[in-house]
Amino acid sequence: MIRNIVWLLAVVGIAVALPAEARDNLLDMSIEQALNTPEAKERLNKGIVFSFGDEVSVDVQESFGEYRTSKRTRAFNRDDQDACQWVFLTAMLELQKKAESLGADAVVNIRSNWKNEQTSSSTTFVCAKGGMIAGVALIGEFVKAK
Repeated sequence: MIRNIVWLLAVVGIAVALPAEARDNLLDMSIEQALNTPEAKERLNKGIVFSFGDEVSVDVQESFGEYRTSKRTRAFNRDDQDACQWVFLTAMLELQKKAESLGADAVVNIRSNWKNEQTSSSTTFVCAKGGMIAGVALIGEFVKAK
């Protein structure tokens, strides 16, 4: 009997705790710091120009349209900065891969797009950090520069 009560309390405790863990804390993280990690410096292609927010650093010759990416990573037992920078890099690598496949040499007007709520900034990106998962969603326009 006591064993059943303990089991029931454990199940109820887990059921109550899971929705609380699923909530995202939206963090504004530094684009510059994320791009200056050793992994980002090593893996991001120097031939693709990335421009964030309204800042466009190239003269556009041709546009290939916009593309969205949404990435997640394990955040359990990781600090916010580490998890958010890693998932930002994976999102950037996806944008880079798409640019290369289109023949674009720049991705401009990159902005955060968490749950389809766009946030445009030239200095920060939005990272959703929960207890178990961190996520970054980006949208950008792929262009050929003059």
